[in-house]
Amino acid sequence: MSRLLALAALAAGFAVALAPSAPAVHAAEPKPAAAPADGAKDFFFKPNDRIVFLGDSITEQYQYSTYIELYLTTRMPTGNFTFLNAGIGGDTANGGAGRFQAHVLAEKPTAVTINFGMNDGGYGGFNPGANKLFVEKTNAMLEMANKAGVRVALLSPNAVDRRNKSNGKQYVETQKQFYAPLKELAEKHKVSFVDQYAITRAATDRMEQDDPMAKKAVPYPDGFHTAAPGGLLMAHAILTGLKAPAVVSDVTVYADKNQASSTACKIDDLSVSPNGAGVSFTRTDDALPMPVQKDWLPMLPYTNELRDLNYYGLTVKGLKDGDYAVSIGGVGVGKFSAKQLADGVNLGTLTAGPVWEQGNKVLQAINAKNQQVHQRFRGVVMFSAPDWLADVAAERKPAELKKRMDKIDAAQADVYKLAAPVARKFEVKPAS
Repeated sequence: MSRLLALAALAAGFAVALAPSAPAVHAAEPKPAAAPADGAKDFFFKPNDRIVFLGDSITEQYQYSTYIELYLTTRMPTGNFTFLNAGIGGDTANGGAGRFQAHVLAEKPTAVTINFGMNDGGYGGFNPGANKLFVEKTNAMLEMANKAGVRVALLSPNAVDRRNKSNGKQYVETQKQFYAPLKELAEKHKVSFVDQYAITRAATDRMEQDDPMAKKAVPYPDGFHTAAPGGLLMAHAILTGLKAPAVVSDVTVYADKNQASSTACKIDDLSVSPNGAGVSFTRTDDALPMPVQKDWLPMLPYTNELRDLNYYGLTVKGLKDGDYAVSIGGVGVGKFSAKQLADGVNLGTLTAGPVWEQGNKVLQAINAKNQQVHQRFRGVVMFSAPDWLADVAAERKPAELKKRMDKIDAAQADVYKLAAPVARKFEVKPAS
């Protein structure tokens, strides 16, 4: 992959989040199974993890990795995670194996994601020799990780988009054959595996039917590097594949009984209007939903409307027939029928309002912090001194790494402050 493309995509990945758009909220039937906000038993990532994202330019774009980080930070606001990115544009499994000790294990991670294969396949027909090297070097990385006691999530790459990749029709089939050994490797080494290729291939196949000219649903502008929609598509595939909890929190109000039940949040000050004409309550969530960005919206039909990853539920039963306006903290966020509210709506797809704004500040802070992460990796971790400076570099590099890591840790602490739960008043009133 060209370095120019990688840098351009990286700059896009660091861009400030777009302004809010009109809310996009969908009824959710059936509701996803609830899981604690502090993590699920079977979820790959655990509180206090020190995570390294390893890969090529698609990893160095800081898009799918940032959205995984956003999920973990908003869903576990006391999770105490550390996030590092060791993506290098143009890299392969061969390169990853060669730098695994210096760029991954030297960072003392507890968990690593490995995402190679896009460049390894060569962008043409299937090459048995290249595939043999890919398997051998992936195997070597898994052996090193297991020996060091590091949990691994092995990922097949995203499927190229045939609509805007010059030889996409050929290469998407090569990818299927090229990545086929990964599942067996994961089983051999007893590590987690997500067949991201299969998941994203199914999604882009649907996009071809819905949007054959790639005018609306465009995850990869050049066919393989991600834009923000592609970052979401990848993050969704990876997180759901690693058994991420679906539910942020959920509230059910029974207007006819003046009662409420909740999951992963606290409900206070419940008030029901006479004759079931509306309700209000104060909701304090254990976690935040991810703030859906405007440019994510075209991907929602291909990511299950985020019901399986970002369910922020509101159900109100026993309301009189009619339409109702929902407000949070005095700010209107959507209008729904009594039937929709009785069935349950997912407020996790809102693109405006106080909850969204809090989550968006978290995303912006993550983007700013990740500029420091990238500068540390490119400027210090990867720095190779000439022979005549080797002794000086050997002395100064550890101190510089620590100094920059201390700044990153401080920035991460500020991110968590932004993600802290806030009590907010919810109101459901007849729409005017």
